[in-house]
Amino acid sequence: MFTGIVAAVGKIVSISPLSQQADTGLRLTLDAGGLPLSDVALGDSIALNGACMTVVAKTGNGFSVDVSRESLNCTAGLDALGEVNLEKALTLADRLGGHLVSGHVDGLGVVRKFEAVGESHELVIEAPKAIGKYLAFKGSIVVNGVSLTVNRVTDTSNGCEFSINLIPHTIEVTTLKHLVVGGKVNLEVDLIARYVERMLNYKNTL
Repeated sequence: MFTGIVAAVGKIVSISPLSQQADTGLRLTLDAGGLPLSDVALGDSIALNGACMTVVAKTGNGFSVDVSRESLNCTAGLDALGEVNLEKALTLADRLGGHLVSGHVDGLGVVRKFEAVGESHELVIEAPKAIGKYLAFKGSIVVNGVSLTVNRVTDTSNGCEFSINLIPHTIEVTTLKHLVVGGKVNLEVDLIARYVERMLNYKNTL
């Protein structure tokens, strides 16, 4: 489990295929940036842009993870060199500064607007229709591993658009500063919303 509070911005510095097959996964080697690794062991979980990955190697201030082709098909930003948001798995002694996050990407959103508004930025994302039902005014959403609050939700024929206000601190300490209109982002819906849907629909399946 994670909180969606980014601990550091790391960088994917090398990528290599896991096999010679056409549909192979990738091994990513990362510079951990400011993320302390002294308490990280092989097999531990670290979220990369909101996707939970397992540490398979450590080298100085870096670590490696293996990403399956299925995970690559379901996420964005894990198949190219560049910066990624990092967060180590939550412990029972940690503060829950964001919200409960599983590190399992539910779908890809598309950035429709990213503009400065005063000292902040407005971010508008189009989410797939399957995700739209989980989004609510003042509810929680994870975008590329960052726990954020939804300010506006608008249902569309293609899915759902939601708006987020990004404060300067969030822009400064995450990779969201690099977002561009038309780019894809990893989305994870609120964990509680999943259970609410299950409870509401359970009677209809009997």
